[in-house]
Amino acid sequence: MVIKNEYEIKKEICEIGKRIYNRGMVAANDGNISVKLNDHEFLCTPTGVSKGFMTPEMICKVNEKGEVIEARAPYKPSSEIKMHMRVYERRKDVGAVVHAHPLYATTFAIAGQALTQPIMPEAVISLGCVPLAKYGRPSTEEIPDSIEEYLPYFDAVLLAQHGALTWSDTLLNAYMKMESVDFYAQLLYQTKQIGGPKEFTPEQVEELYEIRRKFGMKGKHPANVCLRVKEGKPSCHGCGGTCKSHPNTSSSDSELVEEITKRVMAALK
Repeated sequence: MVIKNEYEIKKEICEIGKRIYNRGMVAANDGNISVKLNDHEFLCTPTGVSKGFMTPEMICKVNEKGEVIEARAPYKPSSEIKMHMRVYERRKDVGAVVHAHPLYATTFAIAGQALTQPIMPEAVISLGCVPLAKYGRPSTEEIPDSIEEYLPYFDAVLLAQHGALTWSDTLLNAYMKMESVDFYAQLLYQTKQIGGPKEFTPEQVEELYEIRRKFGMKGKHPANVCLRVKEGKPSCHGCGGTCKSHPNTSSSDSELVEEITKRVMAALK
């Protein structure tokens, strides 16, 4: 594995920032990016600067509390660094976090709709579902608190009335997840205009989950954490939280259904 120095990582942050800006995933100074250097040092984008026009000298360094370690005047860390730090705190496998306002994904977030319908192999394999975290005021602990329940089970989340947040082991992978989320949302939006998408059957979803397992893909995903799957039962992907509708669900499964709905599919209610 190639080990990058801090300056190279800063340049990569700027490059990803340009990609996000050029793809229309942010407007003006929106969005923020961070990368974990170690357990106590993190690089992040500055507040009040367009992601399309950043230079390495603008990138700030903070500690695990979001406190400034290094920042060249007049630049200051993003005011949304709190939600990044919550991801790193709860997910030790994460090396980078990306927050943006991609058009289609944010449309669903503003409409209060999670992305749960299994309509495309790549989305099912790479993302599973994308839950919707409840609204939180920007720059407060409300947003970190709103995403916390999803961090053990997903690698992407929609932020109600706000945008999207993705995370992964590397910055490139975290960015790719953001692209995937918005492409999934765009497909879902457009197919709704022509009568609605044709969803995979539970059996087809399970086949796709098995492909993911065979690939040994990193990160969290319903294929790995769905309690029904662990019990050898059909996945809850796309069930809308109505797991009781699955055939052969006996009364002895009630606690299992409740736990799934609470911990994994809360966003689907």
